Amino acid sequence: MRGVRTEQAKGEGPRPLGLYVHVPFCASTCDFCAFYQVTPTAATVEGFIEGAGREAELVTWDRPVTTIFWGGGTPGLLAPGQLAALAARLGVPERTPDCEWTVELAPASVTEDRLRVLRDLGVTRISLGVQSFREDLLDALGRQHTPAQVYRAYERIRRCEFASVNLDLMFALPGQDEATWAADVASAVALQPDHLSTYCLTFEEDTALWVRLSQGRVKLDAEREARMYESTWERLGAAGYAQYEVSNFARPGHACRHNLNTWRMHEWVGLGPSAASQQAGWRGANEADLAGWLAAVGRGERMPADRVALSPALLAEDAVVFGLRLNAGVDLAPWRAHAPDVPWTAIGEQLDRLAAAGFAVQQDSTVRLTDRGRLLADAIGVELMSAFES
Repeated sequence: MRGVRTEQAKGEGPRPLGLYVHVPFCASTCDFCAFYQVTPTAATVEGFIEGAGREAELVTWDRPVTTIFWGGGTPGLLAPGQLAALAARLGVPERTPDCEWTVELAPASVTEDRLRVLRDLGVTRISLGVQSFREDLLDALGRQHTPAQVYRAYERIRRCEFASVNLDLMFALPGQDEATWAADVASAVALQPDHLSTYCLTFEEDTALWVRLSQGRVKLDAEREARMYESTWERLGAAGYAQYEVSNFARPGHACRHNLNTWRMHEWVGLGPSAASQQAGWRGANEADLAGWLAAVGRGERMPADRVALSPALLAEDAVVFGLRLNAGVDLAPWRAHAPDVPWTAIGEQLDRLAAAGFAVQQDSTVRLTDRGRLLADAIGVELMSAFES
């Protein structure tokens, strides 16, 4: 089967290869969270560290890793010694000299000892899950930290001099109005992080917030969400943060390379329960169950769930859908060449309709969404997926 080459142009360095490690431990489940997680015990943490190492040994590492991302869950629930043990047991393969290494932390888990271990391991980027600077809104989300802990955590992170720091914020929260959201954005900007992620609250099935929505205790307001999106883009742009994806903003040189590699359909290895991978012509996910994942790894199995071959057509579809979420858009020319059997005529007609309606602009072979289009990025993605299947 012919695959899509992801080599970069001459002089741009090795093809990107990401490593994602899902650390599945949380002290409690936030009301909005649908990610796989379990409450940690000494035995489950020890089993996870050993299992992650065994899974890493099953991977064929054919080139240096360019990005690493430890997410969850809450990686910061691991004790300092356990963080070091996880890195040692993984035996992370060769890294490029400029490898970006991100670790997600919750404010309540940020201690000087943990940060010191992460810095000594070579972590370059910390992503802090703030969500809000208001205690009542944090309570509404089921978050287990306070605004005071946010400020204390950020100060500690900055003292450790990591190369880049991201703050995660959420809007359209229950009880949050536009003025309250503007105040949260202002509070974040005042800290001068290198990167900001601003996510609109989504209601995932089987979460506490989904139950409240189904009971009518929470209301959706699409027009208010749109105003919050637009005001965020304006405020962060004025503060020097360039928007490079629908929900992500960065100072020059601080865009998250790991996420960019994913959105551009490069390769990444996912380790841990529920972690997804895209490598060596295959895409799949591990079982979202710690015991089941450990059993599979013990049998020498990876990616048993939703395992599919990466055809040129599948990669082209995802490259266009996710690429349009990027402000830079997506260049269709290389994907037309690599996936000639895709119904490009139908896709081109759909893009022409989007452009005529003011949702997209095209220049040569590159297409990108306008501000109006980015407000509807998810719906546009669904429409384009239908065009790919025509």
